[in-house]
This record gives sequence, C-alpha cells and structure tokens, in this order.
Amino acid sequence: MTPAGAGSPAYVAAVLTLYLDLPDTPLRPSPVDQSLASRLHQQAVPLPLVESALLLATLRRLTRTADLPPLPKIRSLAYFLPVIAELQQQSLPDGYLDYLRLTLRKLSQG
Repeated sequence: MTPAGAGSPAYVAAVLTLYLDLPDTPLRPSPVDQSLASRLHQQAVPLPLVESALLLATLRRLTRTADLPPLPKIRSLAYFLPVIAELQQQSLPDGYLDYLRLTLRKLSQG
C-alpha cells in the first residue's frame, strides 16, 4: 500500500520514464519532478494525456523555425504543465498519440 498522498509507483515511474526519454531533458529526475509526477497521479491525469502533452510539446520545440535562437534544455517536468492543461481543455483526436509517437521517432532518426 502506498502512503497517503503518494502517487502510484507505476504511474510515477511511467511519467518519469516518458519525460527522461525525450530530447533535451535531464538524465535523472529531480525530487521536484518526482513530486510533480505523483501530483499528476493524485489529480487523476490519465497517463495517455501526459504522454501526449510531453510528445506534443517536444515536437513543437523540435519543429520550430530554424532561424529562431535555440531553446535552452528542459530542466523540469513542470515545463510540460501548460500543455497538459491545454489537452485537458481540448482533447486530441483518436489515434493522435500514435501519430505523435511516430513523428517523434522519425525526427529522432533523421
């Protein structure tokens, strides 16, 4: 049984793994990142929504105009909170998560 106020260990681990597997993110989660992942679980944010937000924000970063200055590395899972909130208000069409995964995979290979 998890302590009161703690998020599901599997959910937290899944969120942190998704986060750390993205380009321009840290090698290890900070305690703040772990706490935020737990809070997302406590708020019942579905894991597919979190993954969609992480991928969408990452793709937005990767596909921005090349003549703009480079963005700094992402230092916190909190960077993705505005996109999570955006997707809570406006859900993505069915199948879009698969599209995001495929698009990021293609960009990463090229």
